[in-house]
Amino acid sequence: MDRLLSLSERDQGSDLSNHLVMAAGKLNGSNGNSNGPPRRRVRTQSQAQRQQQREEREGIVLWKRPLTTLHYSAIELVYTIIEWCQKLLERKLVLGLTIAATLASYAIVKIDGPHKTYFEDTEKYLFWCAWWVGLGVLSSVGFGTGLHTFLLYLGPHIAAVTMAAYECGSTDFPSPPYPDSILCPDDDSTKEKAVITMWSIMSKVRVEAFCWGAGTALGELPPYFVARAHRLSGYDPDDEEDEFEELQEKLAHPENLNWFDRAKLGIEKLVEKVGFFGILAAASIPNPLFDLAGITCGHFLVPFWTFFGATLIGKAVIKMHIQKLFVITAFNESLVAYAVSQIHRLPWIGARLEGPFKELLVKQKEKLHRKVGTDAASDPGLLSWIFEKFVLAMIVFFLLSIVNSLAQSYHKRIQKKRRKSSSKEH
Repeated sequence: MDRLLSLSERDQGSDLSNHLVMAAGKLNGSNGNSNGPPRRRVRTQSQAQRQQQREEREGIVLWKRPLTTLHYSAIELVYTIIEWCQKLLERKLVLGLTIAATLASYAIVKIDGPHKTYFEDTEKYLFWCAWWVGLGVLSSVGFGTGLHTFLLYLGPHIAAVTMAAYECGSTDFPSPPYPDSILCPDDDSTKEKAVITMWSIMSKVRVEAFCWGAGTALGELPPYFVARAHRLSGYDPDDEEDEFEELQEKLAHPENLNWFDRAKLGIEKLVEKVGFFGILAAASIPNPLFDLAGITCGHFLVPFWTFFGATLIGKAVIKMHIQKLFVITAFNESLVAYAVSQIHRLPWIGARLEGPFKELLVKQKEKLHRKVGTDAASDPGLLSWIFEKFVLAMIVFFLLSIVNSLAQSYHKRIQKKRRKSSSKEH
């Protein structure tokens, strides 16, 4: 692996070193002037180096330097896999128990007997829960940018269940095929007896919503653990605490803070001063800046269960109920019908969109009343086609952000090794 690093260092060339030397010369004074405390000059020089390295790192993206980005991301992926394997091998007891449990479960499922059906159903249910947890992790794990799985998966799922509940007059959808496909119960008498309420729909989607929210809480753990490990092992200005330290530097000139930096500062102060309830408040609302809360908690060595407990309650319970209420209210039967009837009022495109929306609504209702085992209509419709392409574009953008993030992480790894080599020489 050291050979990979050495080869990639050559790609950087000597330009960066020359620029850093020139920058250091300017900071120390080109005329031999060494006024000012030495420590302050060294700090200014270090900040200039960090800023230049950060600017160069931000330029390593596929649309600017495709070959370098692909090369760096591939090597960083190899490093990451090796590090994960090493950490996994360090926990031999957990690894052994996991392998034993997996083999035992596989053997039990393969052996014929009355228990087989029960285990197959349990396995299907656990995989379904894991699917929603995984989508939640992808939404907040922070590979450059998250995949907005609530807008792409959970939100549409809750909307589909809401519309089906009002159309069928029941939430007792048969399983299977639900949740793969939602069908109205065969007994039409339930439609007259059942009273559909918001709470009955929320109860129907409670498990998948909680799993997704728990996944988003798990996705917030990496920034916390990284910041905590760096605080315990010693400060490294080029590691993952960059954002935290950057914000601290900007506080010296508060008049230059923009609204985004002020929002970050508000999150940091809330978490630092209020503790558990501050974390809970930050996690209970849709908050794209919550990564900084994890970094702040790790930096100040907040206990794990204080951070994770508040995050889990905030994201999987409080925020998920707010989001469910919003989606269920928005897709109420009467509101949906009214919204579709008013589409033609939109300027320029309203008349063209009204027909496709009405057609989509009719097709969705027809699908709910088809018989179990029959296939749905093969024609997806214009709006369904557009949504599928939108989902595909979001996934592609997410994958590109992962490649860029891996390449930039490898660039940071190179700079870190170069600084260590320079310090040993001096």
